[in-house]
Amino acid sequence: MIKQILSKVSRKQSKSSKNQESSGTQNPNPTSSSSKRSDLASGNSRKLQNSDISAPLSTRFNPNDTNFRNGGPVSVSYESLPSFRDVPSTEKQSLFIKKVIMCSVIFDFTDPTKNLKEKEIKRQTLLELVDFVASGNVKFTESVMQEFVKMVSANLFRELTPQPRDCKILESYDVEEEEPSMDPSWPHLQIVYELLLRFIASPEVDAKIAKKFIDHYFVLKLLDLFDSEDPREREYLKTILHRVYGKFMVHRPFIRKSMNNIFYRFVLETEKHNGIAELLEILGSIINGFALPLKEEHKLFLSRALIPLHKPKCLAMYHQQLSYCITQFVEKDCKLADMVIRGLLKYWPVTNSSKEIMFLGELEEVLEATQQPEFQRCMVPLFKQIARCLSSSHFQVAERALFFWNNDHIENLIRQNRKVILPIIFPALERNGRYHWNQAVHSLTLNVRKIFFDLDPELFNECLLNFQEEEAKEEKIKARREATWKRLEEIAADKASSNEAVLVN
Repeated sequence: MIKQILSKVSRKQSKSSKNQESSGTQNPNPTSSSSKRSDLASGNSRKLQNSDISAPLSTRFNPNDTNFRNGGPVSVSYESLPSFRDVPSTEKQSLFIKKVIMCSVIFDFTDPTKNLKEKEIKRQTLLELVDFVASGNVKFTESVMQEFVKMVSANLFRELTPQPRDCKILESYDVEEEEPSMDPSWPHLQIVYELLLRFIASPEVDAKIAKKFIDHYFVLKLLDLFDSEDPREREYLKTILHRVYGKFMVHRPFIRKSMNNIFYRFVLETEKHNGIAELLEILGSIINGFALPLKEEHKLFLSRALIPLHKPKCLAMYHQQLSYCITQFVEKDCKLADMVIRGLLKYWPVTNSSKEIMFLGELEEVLEATQQPEFQRCMVPLFKQIARCLSSSHFQVAERALFFWNNDHIENLIRQNRKVILPIIFPALERNGRYHWNQAVHSLTLNVRKIFFDLDPELFNECLLNFQEEEAKEEKIKARREATWKRLEEIAADKASSNEAVLVN
């Protein structure tokens, strides 16, 4: 009996020891696992050592976590990785990838007091990446490019919230006086842009491989960012897009087409966009590199996209860049001058004097590159408009039109075609010489009259005689009209007491 009891006790002890062994294999150090969880919960963590480079980064944080993307609280450790100087050369490439993935985390900059430590760690990491790329030690393999472009996209491609501006405000918008809107996340954005610029410009980057990641979608997202309110961002975008256009020849037609679409939407729909000037500046350089003869695609771009950009009221924001692009086309192919001048006349402002002065300045630049055959095709409608400008009561408009005679090339064109031009503008010159209120306009008009008189006295006197005859006819018509009204008033006064209708023969 005693032997049976002792055997049962021994069997129970053996079972309990087996259970302890099995639980030990599942958790060899339960205290260490509980301490790790408590560290994550409390936010305490140690700095990563060199041995951590080989560990997967997901054990430290998840870049795809929506908390990071939306600028939420950092619930896992975000600590700096070792410097490139502190690791052997064989591990620098893998460290570069881990730093790139680490920089994919997005922080909220709307609250300047949030995540200060983590923001500074990310900024320093981005600066290290810039220096490492500049040193030329990084090998941009396909996997490296993929992670790099993912990081850049995560940081840059975001929803812009532009300030509401009415086009009436844009019309009087002064770029120098108006305080631009600055992006609060610029301390990180600037370094990411610098990193992207160095990546595009790096000779280590093979365009044939990189085009898989710098694709049409990437280009479109870059173009969307041109609507940013921050001028510093638009300046970086301008340089980067120009480098992309130069390096990735396969994307050139797509980039031009996408820019066209932005212009179409701006002119025909919104008339609101912050980056038109920067896009036109890029185009100016692109047009300068067009081969001759110009393709039909480029001529259509001029007529359908560039010339209609003169229509919006906020032309002053980008007129300098637009004028340069237009002039580049005419200098490339002088036969386009007729189309350009007629396009300017189509969109010529009627009541906006400041815009009219801009048109006159651009017209002078176009005429400087215009040759005789193209000038003769459009000179009649052109000088009808110039005559209206000469007659303008706004002295700056009239003065700017008279300055055309200070340009030797334009004056030469006018001299050779004086028999057509002088009869068109003579009435405006004669009225300015007699009646214009501004002394500068009056003096310039007399100088222009003297040029024509010295050049061709016979034609001048003929135009003067025609003007006097027209003036006499106008006086007769005016006197007849006044007499009719006077007679009407007399008849109406006689029959004021009756309801009889007044008839005037």
